[in-house]
Amino acid sequence: MAIKFFHTPKNKRFNYAPLYYDEQKEELEKRVRQINRELGVEDLSESDKPYIPNIKGQMRGTLKRKNEERKKSNLRLAIILVVLLAIIYFLLLY
Repeated sequence: MAIKFFHTPKNKRFNYAPLYYDEQKEELEKRVRQINRELGVEDLSESDKPYIPNIKGQMRGTLKRKNEERKKSNLRLAIILVVLLAIIYFLLLY
């Protein structure tokens, strides 16, 4: 195995294969959507509905769950300590 002192690695390439794009079809769909909006016949399919993220709600739920788990673990630790102290107390007295 040879040691290369002045070896520089080659650039990594990104092989992007563009999808087929039909400009006329896109323009037609855009015009149809615009006309439907103007006429009030807006029938939004699942793909046309705007995406509304719920990150704030997800974070609150996660934090709430973590707090509940922490409280449960603290309670469990306190119970274990009380039991251990009771066992040690009875062993030392008798």
